[in-house]
Amino acid sequence: MTVHNIATLEQFKETIAKNPVVLLDAFATWCGPCKAIAPQIARWAEDPTFKDKTYFAKFDVDAVPDLAQELGIRAMPTFIVFKDGEKVDEFLGANPPALLNLLKKYNPEETETTENSENKSETAE
Repeated sequence: MTVHNIATLEQFKETIAKNPVVLLDAFATWCGPCKAIAPQIARWAEDPTFKDKTYFAKFDVDAVPDLAQELGIRAMPTFIVFKDGEKVDEFLGANPPALLNLLKKYNPEETETTENSENKSETAE
């Protein structure tokens, strides 16, 4: 999968309605930290751990100001996780390890694996 560019507020609403888990990157073209973390996000979008499970999207806060305002974006980069159309988490800053933890937290396969291992340990006792 790739990182999809969101160009309108309507496209954003369709995206979070159609995809179970969405990681949205609010960035600006002039933002140094945004440019620094963008290649890592692109790699995660292609990683089998997240590919086809988490929908990676981004939007330029200057190009889509109505979306930035609706989401209350005050700093870039801001990453927001939507699950089943609802905002469930938010992270500010270009911190790859922390962002990776956020991705793992909402990755359906990771959650399922964690639940299964907990169930196995309960039955083993």
